[in-house]
Amino acid sequence: MPGIGPFQFQLHATDGPARRGTFHTPHGPVETPVFMPVGTLGAVKTLSPGEVEDVGASMILANTYHLFLRPGHERVRRLGGLHDFMRWPGPILTDSGGFQVFSLGHINDIRDEGVAFQNHIDGTTHLFTPESVMEVERALGADVIMAFDECPPGGCDRSVAEAANRRTLAWLERCRTRFLELRDRDDDGPAAPVQALFPVLQGNVYADLRRDQARDVLSMGDWPGLGIGGLSVGEPKPKMWSTLEVLHPELPEDRPRYLMGVGYPDDLLEAIGRGVDMFDCVAPTRNARHGTAWTLAEGQVNLKAARFQDDTAPVDPGCDCYTCLTFDRAYLRHMLVAGEAFAHRLISIHNLRFLIRLAEESRQRIIDGTFQGWSTDWLERYRATRAKRRST
Repeated sequence: MPGIGPFQFQLHATDGPARRGTFHTPHGPVETPVFMPVGTLGAVKTLSPGEVEDVGASMILANTYHLFLRPGHERVRRLGGLHDFMRWPGPILTDSGGFQVFSLGHINDIRDEGVAFQNHIDGTTHLFTPESVMEVERALGADVIMAFDECPPGGCDRSVAEAANRRTLAWLERCRTRFLELRDRDDDGPAAPVQALFPVLQGNVYADLRRDQARDVLSMGDWPGLGIGGLSVGEPKPKMWSTLEVLHPELPEDRPRYLMGVGYPDDLLEAIGRGVDMFDCVAPTRNARHGTAWTLAEGQVNLKAARFQDDTAPVDPGCDCYTCLTFDRAYLRHMLVAGEAFAHRLISIHNLRFLIRLAEESRQRIIDGTFQGWSTDWLERYRATRAKRRST
């Protein structure tokens, strides 16, 4: 069972590139493929930790950028770290905040030292460096922490992608140095977390840059897992899939692979079929707040539509979530139209369970050796509803 310290990865079965494994962490095992709900500010929006557990989540994500800004990483440390602060008993992953710095903060300067940016809340100026990000993530205390990287926009010029690759590699070395210094010091007290540092692979949509970056990162040492960044940032979907196909043979079989920020249902299956193990995305809860739910038979549906006002069916008849077992579409539409936040909570429960059930079934199909045929059929059925809506 290869791994580093308490972070071990067991690969149980494969079906083509699709992989079924278990990622062991200090806060428990994570069965893969896995979808991780996003708790940006320390909570999965509208849901309690118990409700997140009830939908089948085993690991969640929190956001370094947002928690750095409020309530502050040192406050979280004083309050016992993220696990105690959030009351979440399972594993937690924190991203580095790099994506948010580039997408939310007004960037004043990107240089080799780091990134100076304006806080999107109050306009104050901050500097993120590889070293400071490691210090913030250490204080937050997640199980898995991501290295600070530069994420260029989708479809950028090759020269921009090359520069981002060079900077990401240089920052990774600095992240690792500071990570090891923090890990080995003895002044963190009894709450000192045991953490795994994942590098982030960049390269945009350029196949050779992706290969080169993967090889360069792997030549730097042994990593407990690998993040795949810079996808689903505006590039065409076929480019995302071809990039994963390029990376698959370059990555070690005995380490988990985390595709960052991807989690629509069809994207999940496409990526699992190309060797990805871990996913996160805000889409399940964000869509829920707009009244949008996922179903297999009808694809993505907007429950605010008038056609649901007398519909006594559950959101998805095949779903075992609390929402589908308890309420019908007519009630959910009423709650949405009336502006009741309860609807957002109920649809969030359903959307998260929809994705987590999809990951669960994928795991079983990989074990059975039927994943490739099943996923093709599932995707055809799910996407047929989209094609039908476009034609009417």
